[in-house]
Amino acid sequence: MSEKIWLSSPHMGGGEQKYIKEAFDTNWVAPLGPNVNEFENTLQTYLKGNSYVAALSSGTAAIHLALVQLGVSGGDEVLCQSFTFSASANPILYQGATPVFIDSELETWNMCPELLENAILNRLKNGKKPKAIIVVHLYGMPYNVTKIHELSLKYEIPIIEDSAEALGSEFGGEKCGAFGDFSILSFNGNKIITTSGGGALITKSKVKKEEAIFFATQAKDKAPHYEHSKIGYNYRMSNIIAGIGRGQLEVLDDRVLARRSNFKFYKKEIKNKKFTFLDEPEGSFTNRWLTCILTPSFEIREKVRLSLENENIESRPLWKPMHLQPLFKKYLNFTNGTSQKLFEVGLCLPSGSNITEKELYRIVGVLNRF
Repeated sequence: MSEKIWLSSPHMGGGEQKYIKEAFDTNWVAPLGPNVNEFENTLQTYLKGNSYVAALSSGTAAIHLALVQLGVSGGDEVLCQSFTFSASANPILYQGATPVFIDSELETWNMCPELLENAILNRLKNGKKPKAIIVVHLYGMPYNVTKIHELSLKYEIPIIEDSAEALGSEFGGEKCGAFGDFSILSFNGNKIITTSGGGALITKSKVKKEEAIFFATQAKDKAPHYEHSKIGYNYRMSNIIAGIGRGQLEVLDDRVLARRSNFKFYKKEIKNKKFTFLDEPEGSFTNRWLTCILTPSFEIREKVRLSLENENIESRPLWKPMHLQPLFKKYLNFTNGTSQKLFEVGLCLPSGSNITEKELYRIVGVLNRF
C-alpha cells in the first residue's frame, strides 16, 4: 500500500518549539501568559483596521460567544448559511435560539444575497426580526461581502463572519476576518495554520474583546473572592497552544502561497474538462484552503472518491448542507437547490501545504483515468 496522502494535514514551520520552550522555561503553562498576548497582537496587526482578537479554545466557542454578546437567547432566530460545517450552526442551539438556513449562490458557493433578503422580509412579515446573520467564507472563498453587508446595514441585523477556513483570504484588498460585527477564526489541526486546536473571536472594539474574555474565563466578577452574576464558559486558549500559533503565524504567507499553488497545479494537470473548479470572482483573493472539483454526477463523484481511497488518498465530499442534516431539517430554510447539487457532485482534493509534487502527480494520475 502506498503512503497515505491526507486531505489537509498539519504543517509545522519550525519556530513553534521556541515559543513552547519559553512557556515551559518560565512556567507559563497556565491558561494565560505572554504567548497568548503576542498571538493576539500579531493577529490584530495582520488583520489591520479596528480588529481586536480574543484567543479561544475553538472557532465554535468564538461563534458561541458572538451570539452571547449579541444577546441571542431562546425564541430568537438567527439566519445561517446552510452550506457549511455544523459548527457554524450548533451554537445557535446552545443559546436555545432557532436557525433559519439560507442557500448558496453559484458564484462563491456562499450565502445567496437574494435569498438572504427574501428570508429577512419573510421573517419581518411574520413579526420575527432575526438577531444575527452567520455567513461563511467557505473553503477560503470570500462570500459576497458587498451585497451581504449592504443587507445587514439596511435591515440593521449584525453579521457574524465565519472565517474558520479563510485566514489569509481577502476581499477588496482587506483581510477576511475583519468584516463582521463579530468574526471568528479556527486553528484546528486541518486549517491553513494550526495550534492543534483553538480559535479566535475578532471584535470591533477593545471593550467587546474584554467582554468576550470575561465570558471565556467563567464570567468572574471583580471581587477578592469568586463572584458570578452571569453564565461563563471555559473557552480561553492556553499559553502553550498560543506558542504554537505564534510560530505558525510566521509562515502563514508561505502556507497561502503553497495552497494556491496546489490549486494551479490541479487546474493545469487534470485533463478531464468535465471536472470544473470554482474561480475567484473579481475583487476576491482566496487562500485555497481546500481545492475542490465539481464532477458531472453523484455517481462519478463516488467513483472518483473511491478510486482515490483505493490508492490510499484521502478526499471528501463537499459539506452536506445544514437544511438536509437530520439535526436541522425541521427548521425553516430558504433554498434554491444550489448547495444540494454542489454536495452531490463536489469533491475536496488533498490540499495541504506540505504535499509534494510527487504526491500531486499521484493524485492527478487517478483523476486522469476518468
